[in-house]
Amino acid sequence: MAAPPQLQALLRTVNALLRKRRYHAALALIKGFRNGIVYGVKIRAPHALVMTFLFRSGSLRDKLRAILQATYTHSRNLACFVFAYKGLCALQSRAQGKTSPAHSFLAAFVGGFLVFGDNNSINSQINMYLTSRVLFALCRLGVEKGYLPELRWDPFPWYTAVVWGLVLWLFEYHRPTLQPSLQSSMTYLYEDSNVWHDISDFLIYNKSRPSE
Repeated sequence: MAAPPQLQALLRTVNALLRKRRYHAALALIKGFRNGIVYGVKIRAPHALVMTFLFRSGSLRDKLRAILQATYTHSRNLACFVFAYKGLCALQSRAQGKTSPAHSFLAAFVGGFLVFGDNNSINSQINMYLTSRVLFALCRLGVEKGYLPELRWDPFPWYTAVVWGLVLWLFEYHRPTLQPSLQSSMTYLYEDSNVWHDISDFLIYNKSRPSE
């Protein structure tokens, strides 16, 4: 079924507007905001669903509310950051008449401070996720630029050993320093596996049900 003529005309007008280069920077902000929302939902919703039902206690309503709140916070923050970053980059480029690597850093610095500066669980997870990847990237960049020597042997096994050694040491002896979701995961793996009463909470359930 064909669309009404009025709708077709509106779509042609909108598509013509979207193709105009003069509006590209402004439209990129809107598209970036949209992509931030979509990506945030795709990333956070499955993670929140699994972590909430695996570790969180409370009613089904409370769990669903927690999932929706985490998804909303993640997607909102990501969308706002993309909007701020692209907007600040565009403003700097327009002001100086050219683009510069410093523009990217300054725009992200300001956007990160404003959007992800609030110390909550969602922002902490996102920032820690980025920290590990930034460190990896900086090491690779250092080798690429010649600031760091390129090793003839693979350091990854030693890096892995140090990371796992440190995280288990922190979990066993300095647990409050670890992020709460990591504490929950490690408690499930390394402590709950030490306790059982019968076959039900040995193989089927992690812990005995309250009725038992």
